[in-house]
Amino acid sequence: MIRRLLCLVLLLPAFAHADVDPRFARLRDTAEPLGGLGAFLDRYIGECGSLFASSDCRTKADAFRKHYRGKRMYMIVTEEVATMVAPGAYQPNTGHFSVHITPVFPGGRYALTDGTPKKTDAEGTPVVPALTVTGTSPRGWNGGVFSRLFSSQGVRVQVIFTPMDIWTLTQPSGGKTFGVAARIEAILVTEGRTGQELGLWLEGKDAPKKK
Repeated sequence: MIRRLLCLVLLLPAFAHADVDPRFARLRDTAEPLGGLGAFLDRYIGECGSLFASSDCRTKADAFRKHYRGKRMYMIVTEEVATMVAPGAYQPNTGHFSVHITPVFPGGRYALTDGTPKKTDAEGTPVVPALTVTGTSPRGWNGGVFSRLFSSQGVRVQVIFTPMDIWTLTQPSGGKTFGVAARIEAILVTEGRTGQELGLWLEGKDAPKKK
């Protein structure tokens, strides 16, 4: 369940690598950088169930949500918490590969998802359709190098999204879990150390970098 997830999305300033894919960069430059996903979701959802919640908590949440709903945002998911990406197939003859993305981004007690999930898995994590991006490895790579990027937490994810509605799901163990449905406009997957592009999801489809 989301409340048990330890992987919080850690965020950096909205300036990653200067040579980032220009298609992504153009969209990113029109978005507001996010300071911290957990705090953002907490204020956007405004559950206000804590004993320490102020009397005007819901009023503030309504105002916050009204301000940010439909507004383009940008965040970076750092390597140590980018658990929503996984290696796909690697073709040694061509160097072509695929990367699978599960667009569920945990933040504190909540999660940001691509669209509105209809159910959770046995762990209470919202279930949404996976996305797949493709790319071609640079000279010197092989299947082992590609796989180790993921097993050694070497992959960074940058996301451009527009927050929309709040969703509610029943947890397998009982109780409710909340999150924010978003329109995911772009996801850039890179090697964290070098900025090497691994794949780009843009405008609802795979958008591999042209050679």
